[in-house]
Amino acid sequence: MLLKRDEFSSLLLSVVAVWEENVPTFNEIDAKFGDGDHGVTIGKIAKVFKEGVANWDGQPFKGFLRQLAMGVMGVGGGSAGPLYGTLVDGLADPLADDAEQIDAADLKAMLAASLKAMQSITKAQVGDKTMMDALIPAVAAAEECGSDIPEILAQASTAAAEGAEATAGMVSKFGRARSYGERTLGTPDAGALSTALFFKGLSLGLSPADK
Repeated sequence: MLLKRDEFSSLLLSVVAVWEENVPTFNEIDAKFGDGDHGVTIGKIAKVFKEGVANWDGQPFKGFLRQLAMGVMGVGGGSAGPLYGTLVDGLADPLADDAEQIDAADLKAMLAASLKAMQSITKAQVGDKTMMDALIPAVAAAEECGSDIPEILAQASTAAAEGAEATAGMVSKFGRARSYGERTLGTPDAGALSTALFFKGLSLGLSPADK
C-alpha cells in the first residue's frame, strides 16, 4: 500500500484521538516528578495536528510536515513542543520536495530521520527514562520489517509500548525528574508514554481494508 494525503491524515488524526484520551494520564504521571502539565502540552500539540490536517491544502508531504513541525515547536509548556516539533521535522528530511505519496521504504527512512533529528538535540539513550526509550526501539523495530506499512507501524507501536513500560523500572537521568533519583522507580516516564501512544495512534489510523 501507499500512504497518500487522505491516509496520512487519518494516521495523524488517530494520534490526536489517542493522545487526547490520555491527557489525564500524562498529567498524573508528570505531576509526580515534573510540572504536571505534560498532558496539557500534548493536548496542545494534538490540536496543532488536528488544525494542520484540516488546513492541508494539497501541498506535498515535505512542506506539510515542515509547516506542522513549526506549529508544534511553537507550543509552550516545557520541552514537549520543541521535542515533538523536532521529531515531526525529522520525518520530512528524507522526502523529495514534490513527494505526494509514501511507500514502505519512505516510511522507514522517515522514522530513521526523526530519530536522527532527535539525537541531534539530546544525548538520552535507552535506559535514561525519556521519550527515547520508546522512540529508539520503535525505529529499530520498523527497520527490521519488510515492505508492509501496516506491519511496520504495528511493530513500531509494540516496541515503543514495551520501551515505555520498561521506564517504570528506571531511574530518571534527564529533566526535572532527575533530582528525585531512585524515587522515580515504579513510575513510567510521561514522555516515553506519549511517544508510545504516538506510534499506537499511527498504527490504529489504518483502516481495516489497509490492514
